[in-house]
Amino acid sequence: MASSKYAPGARLYIRDEEWRVKRVELTDRHKELLVVTGVSPLVRGQERLFLTELETIEIVDPRKTTFVADSSPSFRSSRLYMESLFRQTPPTDERIYFGDRAAIDPLPFQMDPARQALKAPRQRILIADSVGLGKTIECGILLSELIARGRGKRILVLAVKSMLAQFQKELWARFTIPLVRLDSVGIQRVRNKIPANHNPFYYYDKAIISIDTLKQGTEYRNYLENARWDIIVIDEAHNVAQRGTSSQRSKLAQLLSTQSDTLIMLSATPHDGSRRSFASLMSMLDATAIANPDNYGPKDIGGLFIRRFKKDIESRSRKAFPERKIKEYGAAASPEEEAAFDRLAALTFARIDQKKKSGTVLFKTTLEKALFSSPAACRETIDNRIKSLRKEEPLPQVTADIEQLSALDALLGKITPERFGKYQMLVQMLKPKTGKLRWKPSDPSDRVVIFTERIKTMNFLAENLKKDLGLNDDQVRTLHGTMGDTEMMNLVEEFGGDKSKVRLLICSDVASEGINLHYRCHRLIHFDIPWSLMIFQQRNGRIDRYGQEKSPEIYYLKTESKNEKIKGDTRILELLIKKYDQVVKSIGDPAIFTHRYDSDSEEVQTAEAIQSGLTPEQFERRQAALALEEDPLDWFNQSFAPEKDSSSPEEPPRAFPTLFSSDYRFAAAALRETRESDEPIQYEPDDEHQSVSITPNEPMRARLKFFPPDILNEDTGRLYLCALPEKIQEEFKRCR
Repeated sequence: MASSKYAPGARLYIRDEEWRVKRVELTDRHKELLVVTGVSPLVRGQERLFLTELETIEIVDPRKTTFVADSSPSFRSSRLYMESLFRQTPPTDERIYFGDRAAIDPLPFQMDPARQALKAPRQRILIADSVGLGKTIECGILLSELIARGRGKRILVLAVKSMLAQFQKELWARFTIPLVRLDSVGIQRVRNKIPANHNPFYYYDKAIISIDTLKQGTEYRNYLENARWDIIVIDEAHNVAQRGTSSQRSKLAQLLSTQSDTLIMLSATPHDGSRRSFASLMSMLDATAIANPDNYGPKDIGGLFIRRFKKDIESRSRKAFPERKIKEYGAAASPEEEAAFDRLAALTFARIDQKKKSGTVLFKTTLEKALFSSPAACRETIDNRIKSLRKEEPLPQVTADIEQLSALDALLGKITPERFGKYQMLVQMLKPKTGKLRWKPSDPSDRVVIFTERIKTMNFLAENLKKDLGLNDDQVRTLHGTMGDTEMMNLVEEFGGDKSKVRLLICSDVASEGINLHYRCHRLIHFDIPWSLMIFQQRNGRIDRYGQEKSPEIYYLKTESKNEKIKGDTRILELLIKKYDQVVKSIGDPAIFTHRYDSDSEEVQTAEAIQSGLTPEQFERRQAALALEEDPLDWFNQSFAPEKDSSSPEEPPRAFPTLFSSDYRFAAAALRETRESDEPIQYEPDDEHQSVSITPNEPMRARLKFFPPDILNEDTGRLYLCALPEKIQEEFKRCR
């Protein structure tokens, strides 16, 4: 192609319109194919392909430019034209130019993923930072830099359903990246607007879609195979790893990994301990990186991921992560509880657990875990098992087991809320003004999150706390997995709102992943202690995360029994609390202690220790022995961040030359210029707050139909823009 007379950046007249050359390719017939972008108004922003042998092409010769005198005040038109050229100039290095100007508190560590990715020819990276460090913001910074470099016109984001709205709002409000939220109904709406043979994924350039919507077999596969994006983002990427036989999610991710030059994956828990599973993610980023999926190390995938924990970045962001305060409270078991614990410890089943599979938990341990949550949860477990036993053949062993369970159930029935020690302790803690928390329900910024594993316990707390604390239905709400996605996200937003009446949010563990609960809350109570360190991390990460302004207060509640067996098992749970705190401060990844990589495996490990009768000391020694064994992905549990020269200070973001004192001054001058055009734009500037409200004219409305409808105010139909990140941050708080 050295002899071609067309070069990238050249301007051409083709079919009476002006185009800019993006690249020149060679066809199978050794003829030139021009890939161009429209410049003149009718085709502006549109991409087209032209064969030089079939078109009449005129090259725009800059030497024939006719100079026209600028009669605008202070040469405003000339300055605007030159400024627009400055702002369209793409950066050519890995420095940060735009990401730090978003509506965020720019922290140095959040710039690292973008710097690392921009050093590579193609930006393909796994951002594997720990819970609460701001992976969405780190992704937005990288997206902003790629868009500025002309590599982010078409963007596709895949996320879980419960995170679609949150992810979309973060990218729009903080980075002005307009993602259209699509679901199966939204895609069908697009298909109704276009001819039957057109690809619906080309209708919107920037979209966010649930991965579960797209994984539906062949319905969308043909469209996906014939669509390309500049950037694809996969949130919660551990869900698309290949485990055993390829899942639909994994197959979809593998397909999409070939449909884009840039691939960004986000996950705080990117692997499940399997080399092959993690290798499948790395192969999506770079198919040539890993030669043997059973044997590879950090050098094989260097540059493809970045992983930091809270301990790694605290020195670079101490104000953003206030030190957490952890307290444990024990409640003495009532006589009624002691009777139930004694009966539970003495249980021996004749039929139950006969067919127990290897690696599963004994039913007696399941009962103990339920009772550690609440008597109501334990009674539900007993009721379900008795119903199951009654369906079996009426053997003497079955009858004996039912009698034992019924006897335990009778004792549990005597544990009323007044005789439930842990619950009464919670009530005393929450007593307004006089309790240990000094809680003030009248204060909108003093809200409390309570986590429990069991739905029955959650409902018990919601019902009784309203009565015992004098709260109404609006002040106590529950968040659980049976709620619809929209209902769940609306409640999360309401809980973070300043005018919301919600003061107590009681959650099951469905709320422990990905949801922001820290805007008006810094207190979290574990009503039952998790049997998994990953659950600790996920729960605490709802309030102990980037953006928390107060010191997070974490409370663990436990029942103290005199029964030796129950007392020993409680001490193992106390050891988990201690180890989690130590791991977070010294290492970062809980897997270092458990050597398990998902919550279910960790819970089974704890259950095995309890049903084996291990003491906390024996359990700790066993875990220490496991740490000495070879772990196939032990190296990934460490921190991996871009190397820095400690002798030189961290390089600050850079800026392009400008002819205006601020972005606002440039925007205001540009809008004034439109008043003298054929299609003026109505706008109202606010110099004090450096903001402007715009009433879209017809050309703007034609372009805005490809943007999310949410960007226009639903009452006024106007677009509101502000150039001051701190003002936008204040507006976030006001809206909440």
